[in-house]
Amino acid sequence: MAYIKRNLTKVFLEASELFPVLLLTGARQVGKSTFLSHIAGPERHFVTLDDPENKLQAREDPRLFLRDHPAPVIIDEIQYAPQLFPHLKMIVDEARRTNPDRASGLYWLTGSQQFQLMKDVSESLAGRIGIFRMQGLSWQELTGREQPPFRPDTFVCPDVPVLSSAELYRRIWRGAFPEAERFNDDQLGAFFQSYVQTYLERDVRDFAQVGDLAVFFKFLQAVAARQGQLLNYSSLAQSADISQVTAKKWLGILVASGIAYVLPAYQSNLNKRLTQMPKLYLLDTGLAAWLSRWSSPAVLAQGMMNGAYFEAWCVGELLKSYWNAGQEPPFYLYRDREQLEIDIVIEQDGKLFPVEIKKSAAVKKEDVSAFSQISKHPVGEGALISMYDRDMHLTPQTRTIFAGYL
Repeated sequence: MAYIKRNLTKVFLEASELFPVLLLTGARQVGKSTFLSHIAGPERHFVTLDDPENKLQAREDPRLFLRDHPAPVIIDEIQYAPQLFPHLKMIVDEARRTNPDRASGLYWLTGSQQFQLMKDVSESLAGRIGIFRMQGLSWQELTGREQPPFRPDTFVCPDVPVLSSAELYRRIWRGAFPEAERFNDDQLGAFFQSYVQTYLERDVRDFAQVGDLAVFFKFLQAVAARQGQLLNYSSLAQSADISQVTAKKWLGILVASGIAYVLPAYQSNLNKRLTQMPKLYLLDTGLAAWLSRWSSPAVLAQGMMNGAYFEAWCVGELLKSYWNAGQEPPFYLYRDREQLEIDIVIEQDGKLFPVEIKKSAAVKKEDVSAFSQISKHPVGEGALISMYDRDMHLTPQTRTIFAGYL
């Protein structure tokens, strides 16, 4: 498969001119190592701590390891050897003191999980490191486009072919892992089975120290079954036959691994009626579909969860537009005690930009009636993302956006 350019390229290379160390985090198999190897110059070599010998040396003699692998270098799966961080700090500080003009872009690091990683980074490399997050291929990347982080008032509809519902659900069902592009539809289950087994063995058992992997897998299936639903720890725990305390801990593992995303509830001192329940997503819709045993795109498109998967895919694309720009998405779920709910509000420039997501190809003003009921907050232009393939204003302050343009 030909390399697909990642939209993170520009901002990552710019940051490499400013920071001595860059860290790229994200779930396994989203393309971190391939991306860094592709954009690195010939002078930057690559070493992975997936290799047992490299891992052992990095843990037992980190000083010698860094001497054997001098900067500029890519160190893959840095979480396997946190012993390296204090020594990286000493090398960086020495470079800044003796040759500040050449103290940027020394080390590019990748990490597949953040259980302990971010704590080690903050303790040793604060002020010396730029941190980026990568997810699977975005629809923009697959169609060769690049747009700034999504906002209803600035989004420009691209000149690309209109996706049919069947084509979109095939994309949703297959997910976004780059490696999965090599597998046809009949083979895709083997990819996900191998992926989950590797994740359970390497990350969950080794780093999270979960003893019963079968129970954790059952929990992972329970999360997938709640795609796009309000997060209820009691229900989640009951489905997996575990305690609520364990459910919270294990969901934290999925979030830290880049597999799950919890959309926080919007909170404001101006409005005491807002609820605090967040929403839960598995970021890769293909993984969620495999865990929930949706056997084909057509079955998923006709199933009772089709709207939830459509929403999850759209949310994932909006999130990627921010992460691929090196920014954290200012996204929230807006929901009050009277059940007024908006799928996403984007908080920027002192305003809330509301976004509603509907699977239907027919749109009407009632779909965005909640936008006008947001009280006590300045509201910017909103958007209704759907399968309606025309860009037009549904109301003076709300435009329609075709999901296939994200």
